[in-house]
Amino acid sequence: MADVLVLHGPNLNLLGTREPEIYGSATLSDINAMLKKRAEEAGLGLDCLQSNHEGVLVDAIQQARGKYDYIIFNAAAFTHYSIAIRDAIAAVEIPVIEVHISNIHKREEFRHNSVLAPVAMGQICGLGVASYLAALEAIIFNLNSK
Repeated sequence: MADVLVLHGPNLNLLGTREPEIYGSATLSDINAMLKKRAEEAGLGLDCLQSNHEGVLVDAIQQARGKYDYIIFNAAAFTHYSIAIRDAIAAVEIPVIEVHISNIHKREEFRHNSVLAPVAMGQICGLGVASYLAALEAIIFNLNSK
């Protein structure tokens, strides 16, 4: 059995009320419940953590070593400038799938660049909350292909 850590970055605790025209009406609890249900069906362990603080997310990534097999990560605004998070991902050698609810490449220019993408296994964006589920399905596919 594999274990997956889902990390949610800043302001994602406001999902459901924050700019619903961009992020939809699903709450963070809705997303976590959807992921836990699918992980359970696939026989995976899954833990979720949201933080508005960069250091908490860096600590979570570092502490994931030896405990988790994959990380699904919506770093939100940290995607575009957090070298500390990028370096933590590179250091732990755990496959990370970067996810975004909106299509960051269709939004403001500053959102087009991800400093995390070069150290991530892949990036999924623009599918709404299904971006998270697509990442989990990719993990399930990879595990079943081994």
